[in-house]
Amino acid sequence: MCLNLIFLFLGDLGGGEVMVILTAILLLFGTDKLPSIARSFGRGIREFKDATDEIKHELEQSIKDDPKSKKG
Repeated sequence: MCLNLIFLFLGDLGGGEVMVILTAILLLFGTDKLPSIARSFGRGIREFKDATDEIKHELEQSIKDDPKSKKG
């Protein structure tokens, strides 16, 4: 429920709000740290996607291998 509220909030962001957020991030971390933060964020998203794909694959395999699902 709380996650839905966060996404609803993010859906209402306009160009001005995004610029304020980006400016605040730039002031907090500086130009030196931003590329490494973006790289880390990208790696984290990639690892999360790989993990969810692996879990999905394992679930599909277990459904295929389940003896109860086979008619016999």
